[in-house]
Amino acid sequence: MSKITEQFIRKIPKTDLHLHLDGSLRLPTLIEMAKSGNLELPSYEESGLNELVFKDRYANLGEYLAGFAFTVGVLQTQENLERAAFELAEDSHAEGVRYIEVRFAPQLHITHATEIAAVVRAVNRGLAKAKNQSNASRDKSDMPFEYGIILCAMRRFNRQMSPYYDRLINRAGKTNIRYTYTRASLGLAKEAVKLRDEGLPIVGFDLAGEEAGFPAVHHKEAFQHVHRNFLRKTVHAGEAYGPESIFQAITECYANRIGHGTFLFSEDAIKLKSIKDKTQYIERLSEYIANQRITIEVCPTSNLQTIPEFQTLENHPIQLMVDNGLSVSISTDNRLISHTSVTNELMLCNKHLKITYSQFRDLVLAGFKRSFYPGTYSDKRDYVRQAINLYDTLAAKHLGQK
Repeated sequence: MSKITEQFIRKIPKTDLHLHLDGSLRLPTLIEMAKSGNLELPSYEESGLNELVFKDRYANLGEYLAGFAFTVGVLQTQENLERAAFELAEDSHAEGVRYIEVRFAPQLHITHATEIAAVVRAVNRGLAKAKNQSNASRDKSDMPFEYGIILCAMRRFNRQMSPYYDRLINRAGKTNIRYTYTRASLGLAKEAVKLRDEGLPIVGFDLAGEEAGFPAVHHKEAFQHVHRNFLRKTVHAGEAYGPESIFQAITECYANRIGHGTFLFSEDAIKLKSIKDKTQYIERLSEYIANQRITIEVCPTSNLQTIPEFQTLENHPIQLMVDNGLSVSISTDNRLISHTSVTNELMLCNKHLKITYSQFRDLVLAGFKRSFYPGTYSDKRDYVRQAINLYDTLAAKHLGQK
């Protein structure tokens, strides 16, 4: 793999399927938005924020997530949402990423003056503007920039997370809080289908947030709704819990892809006492995932930052995923929170994994093949073929690979 250089990786067409809008702002933009919106930051200098909030390494997932209080805090107007989306697409395109799926939880950005549709349309305006601008100046030898939008439901929430959640909890009164969580996810699912049917590029539905203690099955009704309406599904699973969480995402939420899937191969992470033969359970689960081509959206840097036992990528199960024939796509998760890019993530894989040139190629192209592309199947096939042809042309030129 020594032939693969950063220059080559920058030139090849890439995807980012697991990309959170609120974790991927430009740091100068965050500071500017905070100042104009009177949001207090621990520092108004980039160096200060990187030292205090957006670190290279975090003690745990909680510390990693703390930065979202500031990024979500500034994304409370349609203007800021549109700008953040535009800049994210612009930054992605600049490093050779040609397809992104931007995910966010609209309910985190609803104020007393906005609703879900307005939030989503603002993000779409920013992405569409960047797409049109990039493609207008596209070289004929390059492929077009495209995007899709994934709406995220939250496994749990509290009053402080947004005015919307505050209103929802107030209306619920003494109702079981779990029921309130499920009502919120079902409401978002219905809005996702409605906006998709109105022509917005809503390509998927996701479940994010605290995994342990808040199982995906509680949101089954929401996933049944999007499933019945032909919307694709991805679920954050196996990130902070065991293989049974991944199993539940697939069987109860019909997941087409899994976000992270980090503890897929961990017998120690299995909690269900009903699972007697843990080795067999993992073997059958991983084989099922491989056979069904349920793609794992792996975010290496993010995992290294939040999981203490992963000191380097050699400790990460991505090697096992590749060795077991799973479909794996490399993503950033949060470009700001993790100080990363797709190029950086692929460079890490190139440096630390024992994979062949062909397997590296698979990691790159899996994002195109397993995307929730917002077009017909025929359109997607044509787009994937463009990516394959461009990759192979560049590989022949830079690496001597045919």
